[in-house]
Amino acid sequence: MNENTTFRILAISGSLRNRSSNTFLLRAAAELAPGNMIVTMYEGLGGIPPFNPDIDGDEPPASVAILRAQLQAADGVLICTPEYAGGVPGVLKNALDWIVSSGELMNKPAAVISASPSMTGGAKALESLLLTLKIMSAAIVDGGTVAVPLVSAKLNAAGELTDDATAQQLQILLDALAQKAKID
Repeated sequence: MNENTTFRILAISGSLRNRSSNTFLLRAAAELAPGNMIVTMYEGLGGIPPFNPDIDGDEPPASVAILRAQLQAADGVLICTPEYAGGVPGVLKNALDWIVSSGELMNKPAAVISASPSMTGGAKALESLLLTLKIMSAAIVDGGTVAVPLVSAKLNAAGELTDDATAQQLQILLDALAQKAKID
């Protein structure tokens, strides 16, 4: 890929909440993305049915087919997860389960953010998600993980990122993701 290449990144929030801090962080990342990066928000997480291998055939459920197509078209993926009960939310893990057999994440450059109102920033969810992605053979980017502690204090009432240090971390993560996509 040359210097003028546009990188298409699919951003997936692991939260279904309307005012999710995870979704707000992904939107902030999209605004901070380098000029040659297009970040598209995946909006269908809540519509994916529970994973069932019996219906994962040539014609999977439409919502699964859409996710697979969007992942396949993307040059990389950026996932932001909250931490629920010390792990990844079930809806996010469910979506990833649908991708295991079809392989859209194999060797796909990936970066991961966890965010939490706690001091740990969702570190257990981050660790769990990284393990899942590595097992799925996603290409986790060097420098492509960020845990955002006390996330509520880093967003204003409109959901806009107000913390310069977090913005800088997101920019570094996005640059690393673009570099990995450029190499691959």
